[in-house]
Amino acid sequence: VQLQASGGGLVQAGGSLRLSCAASGRASNDYPIAWFRQSLGKEREFVASRKWNGASTRYSDPARGRFTISTDNAKNTVHLQMNNLKPEDTAVYYCATAPGYYSGQYCFMESLYTFWGQGILVTVSS
Repeated sequence: VQLQASGGGLVQAGGSLRLSCAASGRASNDYPIAWFRQSLGKEREFVASRKWNGASTRYSDPARGRFTISTDNAKNTVHLQMNNLKPEDTAVYYCATAPGYYSGQYCFMESLYTFWGQGILVTVSS
């Protein structure tokens, strides 16, 4: 599986960005797809996840209510719509997918994910 992310950039606080991640070679709609992020000097953290079939959507506390993860199976693409962005959202964002059948309650776990896209920088200015 190969993942190609796009859509990062610089935005002012309160603005919006949409990240996209195109997948090639994935096998099942029941596999999870997720977004993680890593800020400078911090560990990578979970942002959002769902199954490719739309089930089991979950968000981290900072993302809930502002970010929306969605999938377009026809295009094998996952999106992360980010609204009301804050300077603390500044990070390198990664998409990832796991080739296995996992309960949605575990899909926040970074260790599940085998395939990662290249990081994409999101910078939110104050």
